[in-house]
Amino acid sequence: MAGIAIVLDLLRKNPSLTTQSLHASGFFSAKAAASAAAASVAAGAPYVYNSLFRVPVAYCDAGATLSEDYISNLRSASLKIFQNESVNYGTKEYTIELKPLFSAFELRALTLTTLRSFLLYFLPLLEPRANLEEDDDDFLQDTEEEQRIDYVVPLKKSLKQIARETTVTTTRRILERISVYYVSQRMAWKLLKDLPKSAVRKAGRRMPTYVFFFSVGKTTMRGHFLGVAASWIISVGIDIYRTFKGMINSKEEVDEIDTPQKLKLLGNKVWGTTIRCGASLIFASIGAGIGATLFRPSTGQWVGCVLGDVAGPIIVSYCLERSFHIEL
Repeated sequence: MAGIAIVLDLLRKNPSLTTQSLHASGFFSAKAAASAAAASVAAGAPYVYNSLFRVPVAYCDAGATLSEDYISNLRSASLKIFQNESVNYGTKEYTIELKPLFSAFELRALTLTTLRSFLLYFLPLLEPRANLEEDDDDFLQDTEEEQRIDYVVPLKKSLKQIARETTVTTTRRILERISVYYVSQRMAWKLLKDLPKSAVRKAGRRMPTYVFFFSVGKTTMRGHFLGVAASWIISVGIDIYRTFKGMINSKEEVDEIDTPQKLKLLGNKVWGTTIRCGASLIFASIGAGIGATLFRPSTGQWVGCVLGDVAGPIIVSYCLERSFHIEL
C-alpha cells in the first residue's frame, strides 16, 4: 500500500503526465505499481513470504562504510584520468613574444643596417675607378676634376637609408603592439609568429609537398604583412611630406593648374608604392614556400622570403613597363 500511495502522490504532483503517456512510455505501468506495492509489503515480511511471492527485494546496509584506502585510491585514479585528458584535449595556448620597441637601435641591428646602407651606395663608386685602371691612356688624359669622386652624396643617401630602415622597424613594432591590443589573440599570434621556426614545425608534420608549400607561403604572408605595412606607411608619409613641403616652400606662385598636377603626381606615387608593397608581400610568400621546400625549412624560408621581397617590386615594375608602358 505504501508503494501505491507513492505512485499516486507522484501523479498528483505532476498532472501533466497523463495515463496514456505513462503507459506509452513503459516507465510506469500497472505491473510496476503492483510490484512496488508488493515490494513495500514484503520489505517488512519474513523470508518465507518473499519466497512465496517471488518478489526480489534489495536490502541496504546503512551502516556500511568505505575504507580510507579505497577513497584515496579512487581520488588518485580520478586525478590521473583528468590529468591525462587535460593533456590530450587541452586548449591551445598562443604565446606572443613582443620584441623591444626600439630594437632597431640595438648594437647588432644598427650595425647591420649601417653596413648594408653604406655598401649599397658606396660600392657603385668603385666601378669608375676599375675602368680607369684598365685604360691607362684615358686615365692620363683626364683632368683632375673628372678624377675626383664625390663622397658627400653617397654619405647623405646612406644616412637617409639608415634613418628610413630604423623608422620602418620601429613602426612595425608599434603595429605589433596595436595588433596585440585590438585584434584577437589567435590573429595576433599569427601576425607575430616566428616564420623560420614555424616552417620547421610544419616540416615535422610530414605534409605532402604542395600542402607544405602553400602552408609556408600562407604563414609567411601573414607574418610578413606588418613589415610591408610599416614600409608602405613610411613611404607614403615621405611622399606626402615632400609634396606639401614643395607646395609651401615654393617661391613661385602656385596657380590652379599646378596644384592639381602635384596632387595627381602624389596619387600616382601612392599607387606605385601600393603596387610595389603588394608585389613584395606576394613574392616573399612564394619565395619562402619555394626555399622551404627545396632547402632546409628554416634557412630556405628566410632566404626565399628575402629574395622574394627584393625581386618582387623589380619584376612587377619591369612587367608593367613592358606591357602597359607604366613606370612605377
